[in-house]
Amino acid sequence: MPRIRVLIVDDSVVIRRLLTDCLADDPDIEVVGTAASGKIGLAKITQVNPDVMTLDVEMPEMDGIQTLVELRKEYPRLPVIMFSTLTERGAASTLDALTHGASDYVTKPANVGSVATALQRVREQLIPKIKALCPRRAPEPIPLRPRTVAPVKGGSARPVPPAPAKRAIEVLAIGASTGGPNALAALMAALPAELPVPVVVVQHMPPMFTKLLADRLSAGSPLLVQEAAGGEILAPGQVWIAPGDHHMTVVRGPRGVKLKLDQGPPENSCRPAVDVLFRSVAEVYGASALATVLTGMGQDGLIGASWIKEHGGLVLAQDEATSVVWGMPGYVVRGGLADRVLPLGDVARTIVAMTGARSAAAVGRSSVGA
Repeated sequence: MPRIRVLIVDDSVVIRRLLTDCLADDPDIEVVGTAASGKIGLAKITQVNPDVMTLDVEMPEMDGIQTLVELRKEYPRLPVIMFSTLTERGAASTLDALTHGASDYVTKPANVGSVATALQRVREQLIPKIKALCPRRAPEPIPLRPRTVAPVKGGSARPVPPAPAKRAIEVLAIGASTGGPNALAALMAALPAELPVPVVVVQHMPPMFTKLLADRLSAGSPLLVQEAAGGEILAPGQVWIAPGDHHMTVVRGPRGVKLKLDQGPPENSCRPAVDVLFRSVAEVYGASALATVLTGMGQDGLIGASWIKEHGGLVLAQDEATSVVWGMPGYVVRGGLADRVLPLGDVARTIVAMTGARSAAAVGRSSVGA
């Protein structure tokens, strides 16, 4: 099996060395070149033929976004992982980079205390993303919980058949990761202001990033998109995004269904986690829930989708062709949990039809897809 060829572009010699060292021990990855500037990096692509590039956001002369814009003219499909700072400026630049075609991002370690700790943190973030963007092996098997299967003759097991939804849809829950910001932007722009249900979203992102993402999505959507603070009562036409480093759940109270935040243990190495949100949505809304799993690496959302189905709700999954990484939706599809597998451009139309929104025809004309 050929190793994944990585080109590192960063103006800091320290960061270039750190990235090279953190990738050196992985048998599936080979660093085939480094570059101290965007111009040198662009020139090296033809020389080293990388499978993936890491690109610093903030560089002198030609910054990461300018480099990315030039790169996409010649190499529209080369995966690019941005390397950014965990600051408001870094978050804004990262979202700009994703809008201009970056595949994913990794945040630089800050205040970690030692080189070894810094290496470990980068390794934990970067290597899974490289492998997700450049898959070399078949997907892992689908590990569903015992409660989602029923015994059959001979001691084997099969998925529990989903009960059909018997009530009108009352909530839309969305999970996304790699490629999610752009997918969410396309989806939110295509949903009508008259959407008759609230929307709750988990997008894997750190603090600061989720607030800026919510603001940008709101600016480009007929719907009001906000980062959750906890305690909000859900209302139709509002979109709430889980803040970075917090799980988000829904709970039913005397005044209606409200949002709750906590910092419980990560699930699937994620906080916020899609599984956490989907489980609570299944328990509160039952057959009135509609879940949508968009592009993303890993399998967060798989167990949550099984809960949605068990309680009689419906699950949509983005298709492989329009996903940056067909990890999260792919696991849901292979687990037999998706009621429909859709290209991104059809997701809004389907949501409108299922929720009974009045602007279905307008949404059908304006849907945006990859």
